[in-house]
Amino acid sequence: MGIPNFMKPAPRKEPIEDQQKVDKSYKYWRFRIFYSMYIGYAFFYFTRKSFTFAMPSLITELGMTKTELGVLGSLLYISYGVSKFVSGVLSDKSNPRFVMAIGLLLTGIFNICFGLSNSVWLFGLFWCLNGWFQGWGWPPCARLLTHWYSQKERGTWWGFWNSSHNIGGALIPIIVAYAISMFGSWRFGMWLPGIMSIVAALFLFNRLRDTPQSLGLPSIEKFKNDYPSNDKAESEEELSVKELLVKYILKNKFMWLLAISYFFIYIIRTAINDWGLMYLKEVKQLSIIQAGYCIGAFEIGGILGSLAAGWVSDKIFAGRRGPINLLFTFGSLLSLGVMWMSEVNMFAIQLISMSFIGFFIFGPQMLIGMAAAELSHKKAAGTATGFVGWIAYFGATITLTGGGKIIDNYGWSALLTTLMVGGAVAMIILAPLWNARSRKEEPA
Repeated sequence: MGIPNFMKPAPRKEPIEDQQKVDKSYKYWRFRIFYSMYIGYAFFYFTRKSFTFAMPSLITELGMTKTELGVLGSLLYISYGVSKFVSGVLSDKSNPRFVMAIGLLLTGIFNICFGLSNSVWLFGLFWCLNGWFQGWGWPPCARLLTHWYSQKERGTWWGFWNSSHNIGGALIPIIVAYAISMFGSWRFGMWLPGIMSIVAALFLFNRLRDTPQSLGLPSIEKFKNDYPSNDKAESEEELSVKELLVKYILKNKFMWLLAISYFFIYIIRTAINDWGLMYLKEVKQLSIIQAGYCIGAFEIGGILGSLAAGWVSDKIFAGRRGPINLLFTFGSLLSLGVMWMSEVNMFAIQLISMSFIGFFIFGPQMLIGMAAAELSHKKAAGTATGFVGWIAYFGATITLTGGGKIIDNYGWSALLTTLMVGGAVAMIILAPLWNARSRKEEPA
């Protein structure tokens, strides 16, 4: 893969011999890397979700149809999903500092270009390009989280990091609403997040770095004495692109189990995100404000669920992600059933059930990606998370384009039945991964 020289992995520096200096440097860089990733990934959601909250204005001001808006939304999901896989390989062979920062910079620019456009084909072009560079956000984070945090603590750190997109998702409606109300046009709802993301990209250029070894520090496994297998040297061996894709992804049965289960998890998550507000308003007869509070509760529940899932998988299951993925998927189905079966005008019940759906669904949404990184190879973390994320976003695309057809032709109950069946299938697929902690435990 041809990679510009400035984007290639940072070279290793001479190891620091002073243990006290190593301890101090590790503490400083782990914190700096983490808060930089956290802030940066939240801003990716600013440029990803800005369109969602500008949609009503696009209908009223430009006369766009819901079908056209649905196609635009699908373009982002498709380009983002493919990009996640491609950029996963890129991030494993590059410096994540530049991959993440350049991706955020370009999503900001394409948000601004979208806001300057007037034709459907230009909207489609810029939103497709936005989706492509959105895919440059997650794989670099997976690489950094894998290199800077060891297996027995990674669930907690990854859980905290995963809440960044909930923060971004919660803030963007406020930012877009403020921009549109202040300046009187949907275009400012695209421009303001775009400008903010460009500034955040410059912040990432300044703050992020590559691996610990590029700063003269030992590997995280050596520093924490926390090796994922008996072979202490294996995690640091460099891999070719062919090895990344074939040996550690395509021939790894764990990757396929995780990817297919992720497909169904994303169907549930995306359905709640895209159709939840309309369902609560039309079927449960909540006001638009009450339904909005319920969607907010879904995001808040997601933050708490990510934190809990990561911590429990570290502290109770000693770094095994399988039990939490299975148990939380079951919990999401129970919560979804409560929402479905509850009476109309039961705002409190809907609020609580939506918060629990968020709590449980964001557990596997976060941990399946982490499990992919851990069950492949340390040097293939970006590729592994990109691969399962690519498959997951097929589920998201199907939900956006097919969900409306299911509702129109068969009703809301058919959509909810589909979600319940999909969740049950995900549980069946996740069951063999209950005890898995490393690729060497792959089932025959």
